[in-house]
Amino acid sequence: MTRQTDQAEAFRQLHAKGSCFVIPNPWDFGSARLLEHLGFKALASSSAGFAFSIAKSDLSISKSSLLTHLAGMCQATSLPVSADLQNGFGNDPEDMAVTILQAAKTGIVGGSIEDASGDEGNPVYPLELAAERIRHAAVAARSLGFKFTLTARAENHLYGRLDLKDTIRRLQAYQEAGADVLFAPGIKTREEITEVLRCIDRPLNVLAGISGMTLGVADLAQLGVTRISLGGSLARAAYGALLRAATEVQAQGSFGYLRDAASGKELNEIFSQPRAEP
Repeated sequence: MTRQTDQAEAFRQLHAKGSCFVIPNPWDFGSARLLEHLGFKALASSSAGFAFSIAKSDLSISKSSLLTHLAGMCQATSLPVSADLQNGFGNDPEDMAVTILQAAKTGIVGGSIEDASGDEGNPVYPLELAAERIRHAAVAARSLGFKFTLTARAENHLYGRLDLKDTIRRLQAYQEAGADVLFAPGIKTREEITEVLRCIDRPLNVLAGISGMTLGVADLAQLGVTRISLGGSLARAAYGALLRAATEVQAQGSFGYLRDAASGKELNEIFSQPRAEP
């Protein structure tokens, strides 16, 4: 437990008041090692990126496959790993506790639970149920014997519910339910972020890897954002490069994509280095 405890404390410290850090989202073990090599201080899994890597669509992965993936990622890197646990793989509050306890066994030191229901007609859980789900997750997190950083996600904006007041009510309820970090993916304007920060007293995670985001790291730090995640955008960038390269070969019979490719020598050198210990 010592390694996980140390990583958990390091991850907690990254969220200290006044700090701001980027937490990139690898999608496989190699991308995790590369991001560690580049000097990032923590990683967050991407459910979308992982799904793409196993030829599935986002939100179609099983809990068992995700847990296996998380265990491998924690072995591949010495950095603290926080997990995208989707909606906790269940509707009932009790399901959240089970998922947190199971996920913690993979080696992760934090994770997010979202309030998306998976129901097309009612895509976001009612507030009371959503808050109770976070409350059960928080109780489970506190029982672990190390600091598990629980993130609560309000998904309104990702489902076209552009009601900032309701999003703020949800974040406040999740804060009271015991969440350590608050996250409303899809908010992206200076005004939206400022208003959310004015109404909460927990660290805020902002998703930068989303269309329409024009604020940079320095801008978000100045506003008071603590954590900046990239979501599935790195995986999409990598797959976009692959699609363009393969299309070039197929359509033009040329290999110009090699100009931007990492060299085998560079990758072999990075991956031959022993994993650093935290």
